[in-house]
Amino acid sequence: MDSLSLLPFPFYLCIAIAAWLLTRGWQMRMEGWGIPLITVVVTAGTWYLFDPIYNDYEKYLKEVGEENLSKGFWEVLIFFICLGMMSPILNRKINGDLMGSGSQVIKMMQNKEIEQPHFQDQISRLSGALLLAWMVLMAIALIRVKYDFIGIFFPYLGEKAQPWARDRIGAGIDALFALAGYLQIMLTALLGVTLALALRTSSLVMSGIGYFLAAPAFLFDRTRNTMLAILLPGLMALVTLRIRSGMAMRIVVLLCSFVALEGWMKFVIDNRDQMSMAEAFKSGGTKDFTVKSRKHLGFNMFEELGYINYYIEQGSYKVNWGQRYFAEIVNPIPRVLWPGKPLIGIDYAIARGMAYGDLGAKSGGVAASVSTGMIGQGVVNFGGVLGPMAAAFLMAVWIAVLARQDLMGRDLGHLLLYAIGLVLTYNMGRDITLLTIYPFLFGWILLKWMNRNKKPMYSDITPHEIGSLQ
Repeated sequence: MDSLSLLPFPFYLCIAIAAWLLTRGWQMRMEGWGIPLITVVVTAGTWYLFDPIYNDYEKYLKEVGEENLSKGFWEVLIFFICLGMMSPILNRKINGDLMGSGSQVIKMMQNKEIEQPHFQDQISRLSGALLLAWMVLMAIALIRVKYDFIGIFFPYLGEKAQPWARDRIGAGIDALFALAGYLQIMLTALLGVTLALALRTSSLVMSGIGYFLAAPAFLFDRTRNTMLAILLPGLMALVTLRIRSGMAMRIVVLLCSFVALEGWMKFVIDNRDQMSMAEAFKSGGTKDFTVKSRKHLGFNMFEELGYINYYIEQGSYKVNWGQRYFAEIVNPIPRVLWPGKPLIGIDYAIARGMAYGDLGAKSGGVAASVSTGMIGQGVVNFGGVLGPMAAAFLMAVWIAVLARQDLMGRDLGHLLLYAIGLVLTYNMGRDITLLTIYPFLFGWILLKWMNRNKKPMYSDITPHEIGSLQ
């Protein structure tokens, strides 16, 4: 409440525009791009408008000054305005061939299509394929950790194994280990969705075996974004498509899930700096009241935006005019093929005081990387005006990409990508990066390969083309 009295006028303008965008998204939910728009607005609102309320805005004022924070709110406002203007335009450009199809997810909710034989046939085929792919990947992981079955599948009984561990700056075949890690996230998340949607015993067993063996590796890690990536797609599928008991039951399930997830993440935050999650789980965690009374850490992207404005104003950090975005684009190129590949975010970590002379090249010379945030990333690339516009453009493209998955959602593969993409959107609040959306990207590539000889469903083609087929 003390923070609210200190917040400047542009903060309330941001609240008003965000509320309008949420209303607009709800109105456009049947057009495919409405729900993704809501997801992006909630993401940006959490990282940039909830941050100064949840955390100590007065502390921010002392750290970077009122002018730099006020400038940050104007940058957030530019982002919201441009997002609202660009989203319908880019949706028409990218999804013009599907206009008129309507949201397949909402239609499935209304028509209970999950119960149809053709839908369950897709679930059966996909659950078997996912389980097989996951087993192959886990066989490689077991070889890497010298057959530590407990560490791979039951970390709560021992200690979590790290089959894909590598340095911050990759070398040799580290790119393959990174790829394996992202594939593991993708396969686990998809198994969670097929488990939520399966009605046949064989599909339930295959998905259940895979998911309940795969999920603990992420739950007993220290990284919250991967926990969300493997938990929320299945939960979304359960709430939207599987539960048939009406809105009240859906709300109850969501509330119970939120309480459980919030409690576990708070447990992770309290203990990850002091012991492994397996140790904390077995011992009941820290008993230090000071530690347990801390808030969730990480909701500070508005603080980082203030720091970015402060460093640019002081001249200790220079706008890099697209170099950071370029480094994100070329990230998939293995460093063994391009030893001089640009580093992502190391310059900002150095500006934030994370550089230490005794750290080797494999760590990039910094003790930790520092996220710039969805909007802050735009500012470090193109400054305080063009930067938020660039970030809004990228997120508007992402909205259209997600909308396309919804519009083509009668194909189960697109429905699964839609669920994963919505969840990963929240993680993009810390940075718009391929490092976040690799599970979606690999899933999209896999789906394209699987459907290379497949005839499109009616939901995949335009009304004009449908008429020509009849």
